[in-house]
Amino acid sequence: MTERTLYTQISSEWGMFTLVWREGENGGRACRVFLPRAGAPTAETLPGLFPGIQSDTSPAMRELGERIQRFLAGEAVTFCVDEMALEHCSAFQRRVLLAEYAVPRGSVTTYGLLAQHLGQPGAARAVGRALATNPLPILIPCHRAVAADGGLGGFQGGLAMKRALLEREGVAFDAHGRAIAPRMYG
Repeated sequence: MTERTLYTQISSEWGMFTLVWREGENGGRACRVFLPRAGAPTAETLPGLFPGIQSDTSPAMRELGERIQRFLAGEAVTFCVDEMALEHCSAFQRRVLLAEYAVPRGSVTTYGLLAQHLGQPGAARAVGRALATNPLPILIPCHRAVAADGGLGGFQGGLAMKRALLEREGVAFDAHGRAIAPRMYG
């Protein structure tokens, strides 16, 4: 079996998510999740990013898509690192993404705390850039990273989606829109 690149679209209250999957002899792994937003790739533009991509699914891809939908609906769903293709990320970004992956549901961290955790205090902006280009948002919960003051910071799907995801996980916000984190991870 040769490697195939597949995609499927996942409906949500925010619009269509696109899951890109590489299927090969040893199974498949997610290589991209595109959140719904202006400028996100569409069925017409995906072939330019992934030559030969097909609108198709495998059983494992369908199961992952269903788990993503349940997560978006607010269920506590765990995603496995083994089903994620991170080899195209830089070594630093992989370290950031794996550290962010470890932040438990209902907790938040800050870009600065992640930098400290990685042994690179002062690298908060670099951590923020690594998360801003996370190829697998939702699977790697980059929405759980906030600014030092509890502000939302940024998110590929927009701040309304980020806040809604955090609220579904039990994170509260003050009157100024800052996360009140009873569980600050770091």
